[in-house]
Amino acid sequence: MGRPEYLAMKTDQPNYELLNSDINQLKIAAKKFANDAVKLGGLGFGSSFLQWLAAIAAIYLLILDRTNWKTNMLTSLLVPYIFLTLPSFLFGILRGEIGKWIAFIAVVLKLFFPKHFPDWLEMPGSLIILLVVAPNLIANHVRGGWFGIFICLIIGCYLLQEHIRAAGGFRNAFSKAHGVSNTIGICLLFVYPVWALVLKIL
Repeated sequence: MGRPEYLAMKTDQPNYELLNSDINQLKIAAKKFANDAVKLGGLGFGSSFLQWLAAIAAIYLLILDRTNWKTNMLTSLLVPYIFLTLPSFLFGILRGEIGKWIAFIAVVLKLFFPKHFPDWLEMPGSLIILLVVAPNLIANHVRGGWFGIFICLIIGCYLLQEHIRAAGGFRNAFSKAHGVSNTIGICLLFVYPVWALVLKIL
């Protein structure tokens, strides 16, 4: 009787280990599924919202610069920033036929009617042309990648320190009525790249 019991225990042991291993693998798979679901659902929505917010802030600053925010800052950096943060839906539309027609009209106006081409259209025209002619490598891989995120952060840091310097200090940048809206707009440039960086690290 002792021998069969010994054999039974020996054959049951691997089955128990296999079952344990399967349960552990199911736990790992469930955790991965939960993390992916959160990223696609909650975090994905948050990323999309912050991307829209950052792009709108950059467009606002670009309009402000073209109208009444005349500074020596290199605000043309907002063009690549918008290119890198523009939401995929809008990016796809402007990169397609609609964008090509807008770029074509902008180039024709600039070439043949330079006197009728207003200065404030320079940056938007450059943005549309950049969207249309950018190689797929940049449009598909740099946007949303590590390199694109770091470029956005560098642009935000540069504009913030230049704005603080132009305002005459950190306190003036946040207290003067005219400077506060600019400061808020520049601070909003950080929301999407910082969030995207956190997601990349996670």
